[in-house]
Parts: sequence; structure tokens; C-alpha cells
Amino acid sequence: MALDLLGRQKMPLDGSSSKQPAVASSSVSGGSTGASATGASGPAGSAGVVGVGGGSTGQGMSGAAAGGTGGATVMGKQLTAKRSLKLGSLAEDIMPTSLGGGDEPFRARLHHLFSQIEKEFELLHAENMSLREKLEAVAGTPRDSTVGERLPLQDAFEVDGSVNKSFKSKLGSAGSKVKAGHKLRAQTSRIVSSFKAQSVVSSLVREFCGHKDGVWQVSTKAGQPIIGTASADHSACIWGIDTGRCLLQYQGHSGSVNSIKFHPTRDIVLTGSGDATAQIWQAAVNWEVPARKGHSSEEELEEEEEGPYEEKERIDVLRTPLCEFSGPGGHTAVVVAADWLPGGDQVITASWDRTAILWDVETREPLHPLCGHDHELTHASAHPSQRLVVTASRDSTFRLWDFRDPIPAVSVFQGHTENVTSTVFTRDDKVVSGSDDRSVKVWELRNMRSALTTIRTDSAVNRLAVSASGVIAIPHDNRHIRLFDLNGQRIARLPRTSRQGHRRMVSAVAWTEDISSNCNLFSSGFDRRVLGWGVCLPPKDN
Repeated sequence: MALDLLGRQKMPLDGSSSKQPAVASSSVSGGSTGASATGASGPAGSAGVVGVGGGSTGQGMSGAAAGGTGGATVMGKQLTAKRSLKLGSLAEDIMPTSLGGGDEPFRARLHHLFSQIEKEFELLHAENMSLREKLEAVAGTPRDSTVGERLPLQDAFEVDGSVNKSFKSKLGSAGSKVKAGHKLRAQTSRIVSSFKAQSVVSSLVREFCGHKDGVWQVSTKAGQPIIGTASADHSACIWGIDTGRCLLQYQGHSGSVNSIKFHPTRDIVLTGSGDATAQIWQAAVNWEVPARKGHSSEEELEEEEEGPYEEKERIDVLRTPLCEFSGPGGHTAVVVAADWLPGGDQVITASWDRTAILWDVETREPLHPLCGHDHELTHASAHPSQRLVVTASRDSTFRLWDFRDPIPAVSVFQGHTENVTSTVFTRDDKVVSGSDDRSVKVWELRNMRSALTTIRTDSAVNRLAVSASGVIAIPHDNRHIRLFDLNGQRIARLPRTSRQGHRRMVSAVAWTEDISSNCNLFSSGFDRRVLGWGVCLPPKDN
């Protein structure tokens, strides 16, 4: 009798996870859990219902005992039916597995459910990224059409039909769709209203293609419609702004060309390279499409086929520099940057050997080694009119070197928390520094104890540039280019879509003051391209 009672108490628990028979469901409405279990195991159902109707466990048990041996037989048949029902439901929900493995069906079921959850998360992530791009396109690019008249978010969503359908399917009812739409519009309105109300028009005007590897730097020359580029493909090129044609290619370095700067007045160029040298070479260009080989044997100019651009036929190639800065007292590692001091009779170079060197152009001898940085240098630039130099380093500092006195003076500034990637002077005696800590700081030369302005961004900053009117162009690792003024006010973000903008890291930018050209801002990136932008800036506030 004890075994019989144990069997009766255990059997309903086995079937509790599956669907209960009709009698059991009616008995549940009667009262306690104990009564429900015993009522379900009654011989004919009536005794169990009567027992449950009483609402007490004792009455349920007496109803079950009145069934006798016949109740055990009916109970066994019901248990067999319940187990068959359970196995049938599992067979429908999970992949076919061996039923004799104990926990195997449940493991398979869990695996199947987790795989479905993973797929749902992947779909949600894809939709989130798509919606984020659309929000950036609507609210993050203050072009004339975007800032002047706010684009409705639902119009932006209609651009991609598949994403739109998926988005609608994920929103539940019509009310939730309207609610979500209002929230998104409110967020977008707050973002757009935070921008300075200025009519900035920016557009991509021209592409300069031809390098076979990433382009480290782009530089402009005052008074001439040309730009220079330094590339990791061991070459530097000079391009015509109006034609987009490569006018001259320099192949004198044996390593990556990391920097390029035009002489202030002469047609010569200074480049720094991974071969631990800096070189000066002739930048005389032929504006006509070359029809014959070379210009002179002295310059060792020659022409070669340019490959896919058959209409351009040939370009000039130069391999011999006018002078090279190397040897005893020179750098022992990669030269990452080089620049001309005012007047062009001296140059400054910065290297991974943790030093910068001031060189005399005439004698090609080092004048002053600039030591003190704890890690590799990343950039160096000179003041346009005074004998001042700033050097940036991976030790999170930059240094100001004053060569106006016979004994150079140095000041160390620790405003950043990560690598300082670039430092440049402005026309009104300020210094602008960019860093991998995603910030740009503006400093006053007369008091550089603390930054005047700090600009926070969402990506690491590369080699920035400041226009004559005081607009900072900031190139980012995340392929964007942003424009700020010296007060830290955001002006614009250049458009970046699948058809325009850089596809990889933007390494450097450069302004030109030549108003006759359609392009006044140039950017270089590791997508091997240089882009020319037309940016209509607001008038400078006096």
C-alpha cells in the first residue's frame, strides 16, 4: 500500500509540465493544489471532483482512496497518455534527437532557443546600425539642405525599403509606431538645434587617385593651384587642383613618405621618410600633358605610363633630390614630420628616435638636436612668421621650442592623456593640438598653463589644419572630417556617404587660401585617395 501511495503521489508530478486532462482542469478550479492532484487521479473522475469541491486536502485523499485498485489501473493509462503527449510536443518543437539519452532532448531544445535569440540580436544590431546612420545623415551633417529644412525621419527611413519593412514589423501596434517616431523626432530636433545657425555649404569637388598605398599627408602651396601628397607607397606626388592630374612623382625615398611641405617662396619641396632621412627636391612641374621624355638630364626627369588613365598618357618622374639630411648627427629612426622655418633657410625634422633636429639647408648640417620627449615623436611644425617650433609625441605631451634667442628655450605642456598626434600654429599666435584621446585643445602662446578651449570628439584625431580665418579642420580615425572654430563651436561635418567621403581613416587635411579654385580644403586617407572639398565658410567674426 505504501508503494501504491508513493506511485500515486509521484505520477501527477511527472505529468504536471504537460497538458492536464479535462478532469484535472476542472478540479483545479475547486481549491488547493493537493486536492487538484488527488482529484486528477480519481478512478472515474466523479469522486475526485467531489473531493475537490470540499476544498480540503483530506477530502481529496478520501476521494482518491475510494477508488481502490481500479484507480491505479486508470492512473497508469493516463500516465502513459501524458508521457506520449509530452514526447510528441518535444518532437514537434526540437530537432530530431535520440529519446533515450535522458537530458538530450532538453539540451537540443535549449540550443535551438539560444540560436533563435542570437539571430534576433543580430537582426536588432543590424537595424540599430542602419537607423544610426540614418539619424547621422539627418541630424549630423549640417549641410544647407539639412540645416535649412529639417528632413523628416520617416522620409529618411523610406530610403531603404527592406530596413523600413523590418523596422515596421518590429514596432508593435500603430500607437507604438507613432510614439517612437515622436521620440526620435524630438531627439533629432534637440541635436539640430544645438548646432550654430550658420549657412555652411560643403561638397566634394574632386578626387585625386593614383597612389598605391595609404596617403599620410596632403599639403598646399600658396599662390599656385597645386597640392602635394606623401604616401606609404614610397612616393610623393604633385597634383594640379583644377585638372586632378598628377604633374610630377618623386621616387627618391626608399621608405614610406610620411610628410610633405612646400617651400614658402621657391619651387622646392621637403619630405620626411621611413628611411630615416629628409630630402629637398625640385618641384618644377609641366602644366601641359607631357609629349616628350624628360626636361633635363640634371634633374633626371623621365616619363612613364600611368596605367589605367590612358587619356593622361604619361607623368614625369623624379628620383634625385637636391639635398638630403642624414648621416652623423642625424636621425636613427623613421622621420615622421618635417617643416620649413620662416625664410626657408632652416628645417625642423621629428623622428621615432625621440628627437627633433634643426638643420641648416645650405650646409645640410644639424644645428640643434631637440631632446626631452620620453617616447617617439609624431609631428612637428613651425610658426609661419616667428622662429618657433612645436613637437608632439606619444608621451602625451607637446613642447614649444623658441629659437629667437641664441640658446633655445623649451616649454612642456601636458594637456592630453594619450598620444598627441599633431600641433599647429594659428595666425593669431595660438597653438592647436590634437590627440588620440579624442580631443582638440586651443592654447594661447602668452599663457599656455591651461587650454583656452577643449573640443571633445568621438574618435581619435589625426593631422589637423587651421585656416586663415580660424576654422579648424579635424580628420578622424572614423573617416569623418569636422569643422570647428577656435572658440570650440561646431561649424559643420563634411558629408560622408557610400559615394562621397573617405572609406578608411582620414590621415590629414590642408587648407588653401587660393580663392580662384573651387577646392579650398583637401583631405588624405588610407583609402589611397585625396579629396578636394569646396567649403563655403561663414564670414569671420571680428
